[in-house]
Amino acid sequence: MSASVTVRVPAKVNVQLAVGAARPDGFHDLANVFLAVGLYDEVTVTPSPDGLRVTCDGPDADQVPLDRTNLAARAALALAERRGLDADVHLHIAKDIPVAGGMAGGSADGAGALLACDALWGTHASREELLDICAELGSDVPFSLVGGAALGTGRGERLRTLDVGGTFHWVFAMADRGLSTPAVFREFDRLGEGTDIPEPIASEPLLAALAKGDPDALAAAVSNDLQPAALSLFPELADTLAAGRAAGALAALVSGSGPTTAFLARDAESAEKVADTLRSSGTCRAVRTTSGPAQGATVVRSAGA
Repeated sequence: MSASVTVRVPAKVNVQLAVGAARPDGFHDLANVFLAVGLYDEVTVTPSPDGLRVTCDGPDADQVPLDRTNLAARAALALAERRGLDADVHLHIAKDIPVAGGMAGGSADGAGALLACDALWGTHASREELLDICAELGSDVPFSLVGGAALGTGRGERLRTLDVGGTFHWVFAMADRGLSTPAVFREFDRLGEGTDIPEPIASEPLLAALAKGDPDALAAAVSNDLQPAALSLFPELADTLAAGRAAGALAALVSGSGPTTAFLARDAESAEKVADTLRSSGTCRAVRTTSGPAQGATVVRSAGA
């Protein structure tokens, strides 16, 4: 058995987020096209004589809950319960994915902790069982485990992996405050009240653009049904989106429920130009460049007992 396991897990961008009407259970049916991108959290799990505890460092670490509401803690508890184990582990999160930014940072930590605990405890859970636990933890958690690109249906937890024929270059602009995902969905419901909201369906042109690795075709097809709600709650994001478009981004959209904004660029050089302009625009707190697809949750270090 290992004495320490570290798992690296990526952020995501939603290149399509089609949202249906609220269901009786309060969730929404989605057609959610995920693309994993190369911004990563690392979750390190070690045995803890003091029981379950969570620590975190990195950008905005002070905003990460360190109690049992943290998805990493919930993942460890879920696996332990299934196996009749005590979740006596120290979970340390090295944070690099923006917090409360619509890039599934919390979900990534849940998937990372689950895979790390499985390796630490030698529970040998099947991929199907891990994905089942992920789905119990949250709608975005299964994709954080899988990575690459996938279409999520249901509330996003039912995944079909997608082919990606090339590398897509992205710029992400971080806002100076967060947005609550439940609040954005509530605003979506408010804005759509009294209207006929169609069933969410994946865009065939978008799936074809991913498969071809064609940034121009992808730019023409990206969409986010939550963007109007995010802009309603955080109007200043419109200035960031406009700055990125003016800088030459092929497409600009709110990432998931926001408030991080995502800009698709033609290539790495173009991405750097967009990033430089955004940094000097005064419309965002920080800017990152990266590319996708990226690999899902992966064990990167395992130290023996």
